[in-house]
Amino acid sequence: MGRKGRSITLSITDREKAVLETLAAEYGMNWGDKPNISRLVSAIAGKELIIAKNHDWTGERIQALERARRALIDAGNMDDARQIARILIERSELQTPFRLEIEKFLTHSPVPWRAGIDKYIKQRQPFKLGYRDAADRSLEFHILHARIQALEKRQYLICRCEEREGNQDIPELRNNWTLRLDRIAEAAITPIDRTWEIDLQRVSVEFHLTGGLSFAYRDHHNEDRFIGDLEGDPPVRRVIRPIYSTFWFFRSIAPYGHECEIISPESVRTLYKEKVNLLYQRYL
Repeated sequence: MGRKGRSITLSITDREKAVLETLAAEYGMNWGDKPNISRLVSAIAGKELIIAKNHDWTGERIQALERARRALIDAGNMDDARQIARILIERSELQTPFRLEIEKFLTHSPVPWRAGIDKYIKQRQPFKLGYRDAADRSLEFHILHARIQALEKRQYLICRCEEREGNQDIPELRNNWTLRLDRIAEAAITPIDRTWEIDLQRVSVEFHLTGGLSFAYRDHHNEDRFIGDLEGDPPVRRVIRPIYSTFWFFRSIAPYGHECEIISPESVRTLYKEKVNLLYQRYL
C-alpha cells in the first residue's frame, strides 16, 4: 500500500536536486539507505531543522564589527561590546584563533577595577593607582589625564601623570606613561584632589615621505595634524603629527623604512638616529 499524504512538485535543476539530496544525507533524512528530499522538506516544515541565512559575511564586515567591539571596550561600554561579540560568535566565518579570542572575552568577566577607571575618566576625576612594572616593582601613579586604548593586541591605560622618574622618553613627554591594564593592582584605585588635564603632553613631529610612500600614504588613524601636497622632484610629502610617546611613534613609522625621514624636533630626530645606529651596529 502506498503512503498517504499530499504531494508537491518541485521545479528544480539536477544540480539543485543533488544539493538537496546531499543536505538530506547530511541531516539523516533518508528513506531506507537513500537520502530523501521529502523527509528533508518535512523536517524543515516541522522546525526540526531551522533555515538560517547563508554564512557568507566578508572579511571586511567581520573586521568592521571587531573594530567596533574594540572601540566600545576602549570607551568602557562593555555591555555593548559583549552584544557585538555575541553576534560574531554565531558566525561560522570566524577563523579559529579569532573565535577563541571572542569566546574568552565572553566567558571572562571584566576586572572589577575597570569600572572605576572608566568612571574617573568619564568624570574627568584625577586618581591614583598601584602598578607592577615588567620587573615586578610596585609603583604608584597619580593620573591627571587618561584614556584606554588597544595597542598591538593589548589594552593599555595611556595617561599623563605627576611622576617622571624612570621615564626614558624625551623631557617634553616624560609625564606620559603607557600602563598595561593587566599590571594594574586590584583595589588600588582612588580619587585624588588634583586638576584634570585636557590632554596628554604632546610634541609636534615633522617627517617627510619619499618614493612610493609619498603617493600611497594615508592617515589611517586620524593622528596627523597636517599632510602636505607632493613637492619637488623627486616628490616629497610633508607630514606633521602631534605625538605623546616616541616609543609608539617610532613603532608606527618603522614599516616606512628608508622612505620616511624625521625632520624635527631635533630631540626626536636624534633619538631615532641613535636607535637606527644601534640596529646598524647589530648587523656589522
